Amino acid sequence: MVEAGVEASSSGGTGLWAHGALPSPEVPQLPFRGRAGAVSFIRLASPQGQGPGLSHLCVPGIAQPRAWATKGTGDVPVPLAQFSPDVRPCSRPRLSWSSKDPPALRAQGTERLGRERRERAGGPAAMRQDVPKPSPAAHHCSGLVRRVLTIAFALLILGLMTWAYAAGVPLASDRYGLLAFGLYGAFLSVHLVAQSLFAYLEHRRGAAAARRAAARGPLDAASARSVALTISAYQEDPAYLRQCLASARALLYPRTRLRVLMVVDGNRAEDLYMVDMFREIFADEDPATYVWDGNYHQPWEPAAAGAAGEGAYREVEAEDPGRLAVEALVRTRRCVCVAQRWGGKREVMYTAFKALGDSVDYVQVCDSDTRLDPMALLELVRVLDEDPQVGAVGGDVRILNPLDSWVSFLSSLRYWVAFNVERACQSYFHCVSCISGPLGLYRNNLLQQFLEAWYNQKFLGTHCTFGDDRHLTNRMLSMGYATKYTARSRCYSETPSSFLRWLSQQTRWSKSYFREWLYNALWWHRHHAWMTYEAVVSGLFPFFVAATVLRLFYAGRPWALLWVLLCVQGVALAKAAFAAWLRGCARMVLLSLYAPLYMCGLLPAKFLALATMNQSGWGTSGRRKLAANYVPVLPLALWALLLLGGLVRSVAHEATADWSGPSRAAEAYHLAAGAGAYVGYWAVMLTFYWVGVRRLCRRRAGGYRVQV
Repeated sequence: MVEAGVEASSSGGTGLWAHGALPSPEVPQLPFRGRAGAVSFIRLASPQGQGPGLSHLCVPGIAQPRAWATKGTGDVPVPLAQFSPDVRPCSRPRLSWSSKDPPALRAQGTERLGRERRERAGGPAAMRQDVPKPSPAAHHCSGLVRRVLTIAFALLILGLMTWAYAAGVPLASDRYGLLAFGLYGAFLSVHLVAQSLFAYLEHRRGAAAARRAAARGPLDAASARSVALTISAYQEDPAYLRQCLASARALLYPRTRLRVLMVVDGNRAEDLYMVDMFREIFADEDPATYVWDGNYHQPWEPAAAGAAGEGAYREVEAEDPGRLAVEALVRTRRCVCVAQRWGGKREVMYTAFKALGDSVDYVQVCDSDTRLDPMALLELVRVLDEDPQVGAVGGDVRILNPLDSWVSFLSSLRYWVAFNVERACQSYFHCVSCISGPLGLYRNNLLQQFLEAWYNQKFLGTHCTFGDDRHLTNRMLSMGYATKYTARSRCYSETPSSFLRWLSQQTRWSKSYFREWLYNALWWHRHHAWMTYEAVVSGLFPFFVAATVLRLFYAGRPWALLWVLLCVQGVALAKAAFAAWLRGCARMVLLSLYAPLYMCGLLPAKFLALATMNQSGWGTSGRRKLAANYVPVLPLALWALLLLGGLVRSVAHEATADWSGPSRAAEAYHLAAGAGAYVGYWAVMLTFYWVGVRRLCRRRAGGYRVQV
């Protein structure tokens, strides 16, 4: 005999409870009414993890309730649909199973049921083991205290960084103050060391998790979570799209638990080659394709009945038949491709998420220029399966075309460090700031809760269309769930090979970074203090770099400017050496060449992004026709003029100065030695690049043609 029911909790919400042992080796499912009257199934856990069964579970409030299904050992989270406020407290109904329980479980269940009956009948209070719950006032006070402490910590970091930078406190210096090392430099050095250390520890943790997974053996298809792979496509290069679809087909995940859904942004004749390619790649999977005249947010225009004039009576469909057809296909077929009216990338992703509904457990996002590693999905699923508090996980995104040009090559090195050092460090503290669009996995029950808010995001009155992946991550973090990174899940994505297109991409990403930084700051208190610390440091860094460069070009001596350049390249070389050691690849030392690209190209683009944060769009053109965007060149030209003017001013001033003193003589010596070292460094690095990389580069066509 097992009892289960719904009751009111002490906090005023709805609770689930059940007691007793179960006869079946399968963990049962109990139905309850959901928001729209639909039936939601839940699974409840065994007592003390001793085989299948039910144990007490109470969920305060009407927020996301949960249960844990167990099979002897280990807890696997089973998310539940959110309950409606109109679920009323009820007397505890009895649910019985004819059983052939083991005697121990049967006796345990009988004892627990008897104790519950005696308690309801007014038995001794000592038999009740009520756990005191914090009051709503205590919850509010705790949240307020965390907010105050988080704000104080952020202001402390901000104040220390600003003071260290402005005061210029020297920690070490030579006789004439030419070789100086200050407090701000020490702060940044400690930050880089700490970041590298935590990244290394996260990789060690990931390796240990992989060994545990290998010991458990291959994933059981019967117990595997259902996953939908969603692919967003827009005027994609056929070669890249074919690779993407072929890699999706080759994923090592149980076929019966995986769906593939590609949504094309555009339904005109020139867009349908992507639908045809999907049908070709998945020909033996009975694929379903549909060309939708609209989308979820474009007005549906039903045809008039006959030739009725204006104001005449006519009959129309109650709902958009296109939407109904899309949802029916997505929820009943394994491989589906939908081409819809153009609306932007977020519209495409919304269609995939909305059409899926609650039909799957996890949702994976992917871009149409991405090639997935066969183990990519399996490794992502393992992370979510291991920890119910992780709401999303991202993988290692690498560059598909690193040898197209020097831009794509340096981007490939920068990508590796961004994921395997910076995001690995964030993952150590369970607060990855961005689950990248080419490779990410989300808990669908959580995603569906904030789907509308995510789509309808506005900034300064403008609907946001870019930065979809970062805002998805921020929404997950705002709910208090952790976000993780695993280097064992890998994909390869295309990056721009021309400087202008790369600059446009970086400008768009910088827009979303600054915008989402403001939103992310609202939820710092719900996560580890590292999230607050790193957000403050990374947010201020571009401004401090720009101020340093301008100050040195206008008010500094040539040696001071050269000394800063040497320090920048030295730090970049140290970071590149660590990455080369961590990856086991000597080419990573060329990452130090990215520093000038950042200071001369990306830095001014960040200020353009800051000034145009409310402008929306895909940000880059489709690969059918690569349109040049010259807007990001304007801040580069302005930045170059500012630096050139400051350099001319400083050189003219120093040319008329008296260089006869001992300090000036020492400065001249350091200037000559430093210039020689700087030129020698670049000669070595460029030779290494030319011999080891440049001769392997190949020029790629700027566009492509498709027969329609």
